[in-house]
Amino acid sequence: MFLNKKKLFLVISICLTFFFLAYNDVKSQEIEIIEGKSVVIDGDTIKIGSEKIRFSGIDAPESYYKGKEQICLKQDVKISCGKLSKEFLIQKINNQKVKCEIEPKPDTYKRKLGECFINNKSLSHLLVKNGYAFDYPRYSKKKYARDQEYARENKLGLWDMKFEFPWDFRKNN
Repeated sequence: MFLNKKKLFLVISICLTFFFLAYNDVKSQEIEIIEGKSVVIDGDTIKIGSEKIRFSGIDAPESYYKGKEQICLKQDVKISCGKLSKEFLIQKINNQKVKCEIEPKPDTYKRKLGECFINNKSLSHLLVKNGYAFDYPRYSKKKYARDQEYARENKLGLWDMKFEFPWDFRKNN
């Protein structure tokens, strides 16, 4: 009987260990939700309360990067495409409550990364499909590639102008 109690204790200990390891693993994969009124920082970044949230998987033109704004050309007229993207996002949000699903790891600038929604519509999909942001294949796994192709084919937003992709603009400046 003494041997059976030892075996039972060992089995229970092993089971409890696996349970807590599995529980912590599941708990670490839970999605953090941040929601509320937002302030638009630029075409792919908002602030809700004190939290700055960068839309993951997309990249919008720069409003201000190292003292420079990203310029696009439409029929030889210079346009601040960063401001254009930001204004589009402001109009889409239109003072409505935004709900963001936050990824576990922040970006290199310590901003939270996530996908944000208004009335269950992804702001990232709206930005890319209307041509005011781009699928960022380095991080998106081409999640927004179809939306981008639609905008490109229909010459929507920035696709109706001469522009530089935001990642190239940052690299060149």
